[in-house]
Amino acid sequence: MPANQPKQFYRGGEAIAALRGGTSGDFGPEDWVASTTTLFGRSDAGLTTLPNGVLLRDAVQADPTGWLGADHAAKFGGDTALLVKLLDAGQRLPVHCHPSNAFASSHLNCRHGKTEAWIVVGTTGPNPTVYIGFRDDVPADTVSDWVATQDTKAMLDALNPVCVRPGDTVFVPAGVPHAIGEGVFIVELQQPTDFSVTLEWEGFLANDDIGHLGLGYDVALGCVDRQGWGGRLDQLVRQTSEKWAPSVDLLGPDANPFFQADRLHVEGSFALEPSFAVLVVLEGSGKLGELEVHKGSTLVVPHAAGELGLTGDLVAIRCRPPVLSTVEDA
Repeated sequence: MPANQPKQFYRGGEAIAALRGGTSGDFGPEDWVASTTTLFGRSDAGLTTLPNGVLLRDAVQADPTGWLGADHAAKFGGDTALLVKLLDAGQRLPVHCHPSNAFASSHLNCRHGKTEAWIVVGTTGPNPTVYIGFRDDVPADTVSDWVATQDTKAMLDALNPVCVRPGDTVFVPAGVPHAIGEGVFIVELQQPTDFSVTLEWEGFLANDDIGHLGLGYDVALGCVDRQGWGGRLDQLVRQTSEKWAPSVDLLGPDANPFFQADRLHVEGSFALEPSFAVLVVLEGSGKLGELEVHKGSTLVVPHAAGELGLTGDLVAIRCRPPVLSTVEDA
C-alpha cells in the first residue's frame, strides 16, 4: 500500500521517508496503515485506499467474513478492531491520554476506546525518551489545575521518563497519560479510533476545543488514569531486541483483548496462518505468496487469503486484531 499520511498538528522527522523511500513532510509524522479509521471530526481523512481504488473500509464492510474471518465478523461485524500506524516524532508530542471502552461507550457513542502500544523501530538524538504514566497517584483537582493553567513542567515532571531503543515495546492502556519524545520512530497498534484527551494543548492545538473531544474538560478528564505507575513500569515496558525466533511475541497477554503483534524473522520461509493482518517490512526482501516485498513495504492480508508463505530474507512486524476469546462483549 502507498503511504497514507493525513496532516497532523505536530512535526515529523525523516524516518518514514527513509523506510518507505518517499519524501518527508513536516506535518506528515504518521502513516496510517490499512486504516478504516478517520481523524476525529473528519469524514474521510485517514482512510486507506486499496490499489484498486476502493476504500479498505468499504471493502471490509462489503465482505467482513472474507476479510476478517467468520468468528471475528460474528463479534465485530465489518469492524477490523485495529489501526496500525508508523509514527515518527519530529518533536515531542503533548501530554495526552485516551478514553477506555467504557468511557467511549458512555460519552462518545463508540464501542472502542483507544488502548495502544508502541514498537520502537528506530531512534535519533542522544536521549530518545517516552513519558508513560504518572510516577505517583495524582489527585483529580491537581490534574484539573495543570490543564487549566497549562503547567507543562508539572505535567512532564509527574510522568515517568523512559529512554528507549529499537526493540523496546510500550503497552499504553486507555487512560494512562503519555507523550512520545522527539526522535522516536514506532510502529503503533491501537484500537481503531482517533480519540485523544490533550492535557497539554497550548503550543500544539489552536485552542482547547479539540483537546476535550467536545465534552468539556470537566467531563473529559474523567478518563485519566491518575494512579502511580512508578513502581510497576515493567508491566508496560519490555525489551525484545535480543529475542530471536521465527516469530517473537512483542506485547504479551495484556494486549490480547486489544491487538496482537509479533516480529517475524524470515530466513527461507515462514507460514502465515489465515488471519486479517497488517505487515510492515523493516529489513530485507522476499515474497508474500507471489507478491514481491521489500524494506518499507506495508501490506494488508485478508483472512480469505488462507495460509500464505512469507519467503526470503527479511524482518517484518505482523499486527493482528484482538484474541477473540479475551474480548469482552460490547
